[in-house]
Amino acid sequence: MITSAQNQQIKEIQALNQKHKERVKTGLFVAEGVKIISEAPKELIQKVFVSESFEKNNPDLIKDHRYEVIADPLFEKICDTKTPQGILAVLKQPEYEKKDLLGDDLNAPFILLLEDLQDPGNVGTIMRTAEGAGVTGIILTKGCVDLFQPKTIRSTMGSIFRVPFVCEEDTDNAVRWFKENGIHTYGAHLKGVCSYTEPSYIEGTAFFIGNEGNGLSDALSEKCDTLIKIPMEGRLESLNAAVASAVLMYKVHEQRK
Repeated sequence: MITSAQNQQIKEIQALNQKHKERVKTGLFVAEGVKIISEAPKELIQKVFVSESFEKNNPDLIKDHRYEVIADPLFEKICDTKTPQGILAVLKQPEYEKKDLLGDDLNAPFILLLEDLQDPGNVGTIMRTAEGAGVTGIILTKGCVDLFQPKTIRSTMGSIFRVPFVCEEDTDNAVRWFKENGIHTYGAHLKGVCSYTEPSYIEGTAFFIGNEGNGLSDALSEKCDTLIKIPMEGRLESLNAAVASAVLMYKVHEQRK
């Protein structure tokens, strides 16, 4: 049983939880909780750690894993959550290519491009909703929050393992790729020329979702095939990025079902 905070494995877990550079350098990340670890592909799981009390109280949940035990007080200190469940894993980061975002029906990919979203809860919730709505893939710009930081991972509720994604350094490359694959691009924007309910999304579709505070940038808005808007009552100027994304995604889902 690991009892010392100076243990090398403990230091590695803390570094992966706290440092973006460490996650980038190693290609690893930490996930906490029974649900997300049970849904993680086995080939991605590198190490499993459990608290002393978790091992005692939940033998059936860990019988299929090789694991190491950490003393309860130390386990609580290294976790990102306030009330840890008692199990965490170090995993390889899933990797995809753009072609993986096209889905099985190459005539009707359904993709989101997230531009510089900063809130981990928004990005995680969007990914979770994307799975439910049938999105085939997600592109994140380089200015987006780290997908593998603990809060984002928790917010995905396991969808991180099932929704293909890529990070894009140059949005011009993404725009060209959409055109090459016959995917019509829609920007969610206050200057939208039509309501989101008007277009047909039966064929290849991509929604561009902008930063929480600034919305979609002018540079990317100008490259969209169509700007659309979500009508709002009252004095609101915009919706939360995750809420707006959900509204748009489920309109596509409705049309395609």
